[in-house]
Amino acid sequence: MTEMHAWVDRRFGSVFSGADGRLRAFEATFVQARYDGVTRLEVGEDVWAITLFDRDAARLTSKLIEIHARVAPDIEWIPQLGMSRHCTVSNLCNWLKPFIDLGFYKSLDLSGDELCQPIENFKPLYRMAKAAGLRLKAHVGEWGDADSVWRAVEELELDEVQHGIAAAQSEPVMRFLANNRIRLNVCPTSNVMLGRVETLAAHPIRKLFDAGVIVTVNTDDVLVFGQGVSEEFMNLFHAKLFSADELESIRFAGLTDPVR
Repeated sequence: MTEMHAWVDRRFGSVFSGADGRLRAFEATFVQARYDGVTRLEVGEDVWAITLFDRDAARLTSKLIEIHARVAPDIEWIPQLGMSRHCTVSNLCNWLKPFIDLGFYKSLDLSGDELCQPIENFKPLYRMAKAAGLRLKAHVGEWGDADSVWRAVEELELDEVQHGIAAAQSEPVMRFLANNRIRLNVCPTSNVMLGRVETLAAHPIRKLFDAGVIVTVNTDDVLVFGQGVSEEFMNLFHAKLFSADELESIRFAGLTDPVR
């Protein structure tokens, strides 16, 4: 991860820095999505970005709405809020609440170093989001172990897990995820390029799928990993991990919300 961040700094410098840079990145996301034929996109902004917009959540949100309407009004947009594990819980709470009070955002995600803070620290934030009706996600099980996936789902009452591939290490954890209809949003190329998985052919997404876990296929970051959603699907097909019919069922899983 350190090497990846250094590569991004060297390659892109300050292109996406500051308020204008954040909006440029948001716009680029919709441009890429349209190019790739995406019709439903769940994306938004990290809550810390409120500090770049005079701590005005409504002002930042209005700019995101304008970009969506101008660049890709044909894409169904599900607005999401993100949080970083590297921030203090008190700061995250102060930044998150103004966004939730708008009643506009539909989901919440947590990213960053999985070992940065105990997952239990974020329970108050997730309780706040759940009370507001947001769909709950977190990045977990990309670098941690299978038990960390189970613990995060239970502690934060998650609806979905970003990555979660470590769950394949444990039959009980996979059974727990399958029985509770917890979806894993998997990023195959990212896992290989960051050394989490040795090869695409050995990727645990197949094991998770066979265990009845709901999985989707995602790019993680097309700017860094150079693969759109279409390429990710084709890569899995060419690696002989899935048939075309199986990939179609996975594609459909990404367009619908699992029914508990």
